[in-house]
Amino acid sequence: MIAILWRYEVRPERVADFERAYRTDGDWAQLFAKAAGYLGTELLREREGIYLTIDRWRAREDFDAFLAAHRQAYDALDKVCDGWTIAETRLGLFEAIA
Repeated sequence: MIAILWRYEVRPERVADFERAYRTDGDWAQLFAKAAGYLGTELLREREGIYLTIDRWRAREDFDAFLAAHRQAYDALDKVCDGWTIAETRLGLFEAIA
């Protein structure tokens, strides 16, 4: 299993939009769910405006296959969400240790 972690600093006026798109059943999760191997997304809030997402996949290959098959939809959704954040940082892709 892998987990991809992102940290976001969200513009105050876009918090509701951000939470709707990034929550467990949000726009990103719905897009990811079109692919085999997607295990789910968590949206965590440190404090107002500071968030962490954790996207879980069965394997790195599943995520890579998702990107290959759905890159256009991924980029389109990313463009919709562009401007909602002050900062967006990919913390990494982490592999579970059995």
